[in-house]
Amino acid sequence: MAGKLFVVGTPIGNLGDITYRAVETLKSVDFICAEDTRVTLKLLNHFGIKKKLVSYHEHSVKQVSEEIVESMLAGKSCAVVSDAGMPCISDPGEDLIRRCIENNIPIEAVPGPTAMASAVAISGLSSSRFAFEGFLSVTKKQRYAHLASAAKDTHTLIFYEAPHKLAATLSDMLEYFGDRRIAICRELTKIHEEVLRMTLSEAVAYYADKNPKGEFVLIVEGYVPPEINEELTINDAAKQAEKLIADGMKPSDACKEAAKATGFKKSDIYSIINSKK
Repeated sequence: MAGKLFVVGTPIGNLGDITYRAVETLKSVDFICAEDTRVTLKLLNHFGIKKKLVSYHEHSVKQVSEEIVESMLAGKSCAVVSDAGMPCISDPGEDLIRRCIENNIPIEAVPGPTAMASAVAISGLSSSRFAFEGFLSVTKKQRYAHLASAAKDTHTLIFYEAPHKLAATLSDMLEYFGDRRIAICRELTKIHEEVLRMTLSEAVAYYADKNPKGEFVLIVEGYVPPEINEELTINDAAKQAEKLIADGMKPSDACKEAAKATGFKKSDIYSIINSKK
């Protein structure tokens, strides 16, 4: 008879947030697969749990997944954990879940804290509908494509970000999203927990001369479609842009502002202005 995979949520900072069920599950399984065994070992030592640890990260997914599945097919039980929060969400554990499903191995969730849900709850932004976007790519082409695809999403957007990339990410978001509201959640549940609620332009200015520290969850207001004034025409929008250009604004920026104000596409406004040259 096959064993079982337990997907166990662990604290995102404060060790007191672990559940009784999570502790009992970690004590009862045959082995634990962890994103970083050093991090998990500290957690296990704190609760006096001694179990075999298997390193499971993005560079060892294929080989280790096969070994874990074989052990469970032989009747062993396994708990999968991440460094913090619920595993198998935007991490290598996704692959293990798929393999267990393919092999008819039972899977049981042992819920725990999640940084994204905690951040949304205290952000002050709409929590009725939201989209988890995870980490942005370090590759510029993929990064910009990701931001562009999310720019018109009306759901509240959730991103994770590392401190050394925060300033650049905020600047990129301002460029692609416009000046929306944002809640910057830092070090959730830890001693230096902090939530800053401001606009993206304010956030860019705030971090211009600061050295961010800790882990960040960024909650960004979703896209709000402008109300199109049916009495306005595309030519009226072009005239608004031309006035802004005459006042010294760059053509691209002027068309963007006119698009926001009228609801017409920036590219259409730009085409009309260019056709008059």
